Amino acid sequence: MMQLLFLVLFVEGVVAFLLMVKIGPLRELVMKALDQIKTGKGPATVKTIAGTMFVILLSNLTSILKIQNKGSKLGTMTPMDQVLWRTHLLEASLMGFSLFLGFLVDRMHHYLQKLIGLRSRIGASKQEMEKLEKEKLKLKEMEEKASIEIKLLQEQVSTLTEDLRKLNLESDEKDKRVETAEARVAALQRQSADLLLEYDRLLEDNQNLQTQALGYRS
Repeated sequence: MMQLLFLVLFVEGVVAFLLMVKIGPLRELVMKALDQIKTGKGPATVKTIAGTMFVILLSNLTSILKIQNKGSKLGTMTPMDQVLWRTHLLEASLMGFSLFLGFLVDRMHHYLQKLIGLRSRIGASKQEMEKLEKEKLKLKEMEEKASIEIKLLQEQVSTLTEDLRKLNLESDEKDKRVETAEARVAALQRQSADLLLEYDRLLEDNQNLQTQALGYRS
C-alpha cells in the first residue's frame, strides 16, 4: 500500500511539474493524456478512485483518533499502538497529499485548457486585427487615390469652366459683331433704296428734260 501511494505521489508530482514547467513537447503530451483520461468513462473512474481513497483516509484518521484516545486513557501507548499510529498517520498523510496533488493537477489542467483557448482566441483576434489593419491601409490608399482623382477632376472642371467662360465671351463678341454687321447691312440697304429712288427720280427728270428739249427743237 505504501509503495503504491509513493508511486502515485511521484507520478502526480511529475505531472504537476510538467504542467507548471514547459519542457519541449512534454506539456502537450501530458495535456493530451489528461484530455483522454477526462473523456468517456475516465472521469467516473477517477472519481471512484478518489472517493475510495477519501474513505480510506477517513478510516485512517478514525483509527488514529482511536489509538490516541486509547493511549490517553491508559496514559501511554504500547509499541504496537505506536507502530499502528505511525502507519495510519503516514498512510493518511500520503493519501491526503495524493488527493491534494490530484486536485491540483486537475485544476492546473483545467486552467491550462482555458489559457490555451484564450491564446488561440487572442491569436485569431490578432489575425483579424492584422486583416483590419491591412484593409484600413488599403482604404487609406484608395482614399488618397480618390482625393488625387477628385483634385484632378476639380482642376479639369475649373479649366472647362474657364474655357466655357471664354467661349461665352467670344460668343457675346461675335453676337455683337453680327448685330453691328446687320445694322450696317440694314443701313446700307436703306441707303441703297434711297439711292435707287434718287436714281429713278433723276432718270425721270432726265427724260422730262429730253422731252422738253425735243419740243423746243420742233
